[in-house]
Amino acid sequence: MEKLYHDARTLINRVIQANMPGQAVRDALKNKSFKSNLYLLAVGKAAWTMAHSAYEELGERIKKGIVITKYGHSLGDIPGLEIIEAGHPLSDENTIAGTRKAVEMANGLGKDDELLFLLSGGGSALFEEPQPGITLADIVDINSQLLTCGADIIEINMIRKRLSRVKAGRFAQICAPAKVFTVVLSDVLGDRLDTIASGPAAPDLSTAEEAIAVAEKYKLKINDSIRENLKKETPKILDNVETVITGSVRILCGSAAEIAASLGYTPHILCTEMNCEAREAGRLISSIAKQINCKDYMFKRPCAVIFGGETVVTLKGKGKGGRNQELALSAAEGIAGIDNLLVFSVGSDGTDGPTDAAGGMVDGLTLQKLKKKGLKLQEILDNNDAYNGLAAADGLIITGPTGTNVNDVCVILCYNPSKE
Repeated sequence: MEKLYHDARTLINRVIQANMPGQAVRDALKNKSFKSNLYLLAVGKAAWTMAHSAYEELGERIKKGIVITKYGHSLGDIPGLEIIEAGHPLSDENTIAGTRKAVEMANGLGKDDELLFLLSGGGSALFEEPQPGITLADIVDINSQLLTCGADIIEINMIRKRLSRVKAGRFAQICAPAKVFTVVLSDVLGDRLDTIASGPAAPDLSTAEEAIAVAEKYKLKINDSIRENLKKETPKILDNVETVITGSVRILCGSAAEIAASLGYTPHILCTEMNCEAREAGRLISSIAKQINCKDYMFKRPCAVIFGGETVVTLKGKGKGGRNQELALSAAEGIAGIDNLLVFSVGSDGTDGPTDAAGGMVDGLTLQKLKKKGLKLQEILDNNDAYNGLAAADGLIITGPTGTNVNDVCVILCYNPSKE
């Protein structure tokens, strides 16, 4: 098992490094010429890394720039750029202050100006100025409801964008007549531009009717101001925006496959759009893991079976955790007693839920470790306390903020057992 764990840690570290946005930003800028006065705005968990790469390429051609990222995700000063750290997954006063500075910069742009807009996941919380009649408290409350009810990211952003002055293409409208060149690091399945960071520079594909249906589906508690804003339509056409997507979960899984192969495992990508309850995904993945050990199974060992996407957690308990941690821990029961495989699930951004962990890793001994400490797996899961459960079983994956954000990757690593 020692080699298996070594390989898993190597795979995690190398796949994150392979999906850092720096080179992707440089590639996006390589064939782009800016003919006007150039300004920069970077928003999201990967904002600092993207902005730093842009500065290395463009230097003092950038007249002014603002970087808005999550607390702890800035890695230092970037010449000429103001760096603002703010709240995620819930907006805070720094979010509002940073966004207002960005709006002020955008309002001052004219036809001879261009904005380089670097966008990554997390932007929905980090880039926010509420509509008139909507307060920060309203935004925090509705986001808290959406993050705990089991809604997926498209549904969540369908609601959030309608309460904002800068989402759903409205920020691009503020920038007009200036041109906006957007470089996007996608953390959304299917790479829907109107959903990534709630689409501040993308025409909105959703309708008011769909947003109202989401509010009703999850029985969201909303006041009259929120209800009225959900009824308003959003921009459907923008003529001042050019967009390039530089990273996605498909690329993440592809690089995981390449790295696994270099470590001696035959890779199999089973899914790149995993979108379900984390607990159910864990159980399914553990079933596949058990099946791999059947002699006539289609996946020959040693192998790496790879899944990508973004699961959801419907919070019912008061514990601590995140979707990757809950997925991993829920797989522990199904693989109990199997000594030649492990399962890990990790968020590429290095932060899984409101914790310092990136995800979790379990093997055939995880359940036994919990029992020795008097802990019951089902009780841990029912309390949504995967962080403490994994900590007790030495299964937490901690990378720290990575500087990228392209969804999650889950891997079954399996080698030949000592006895057939």
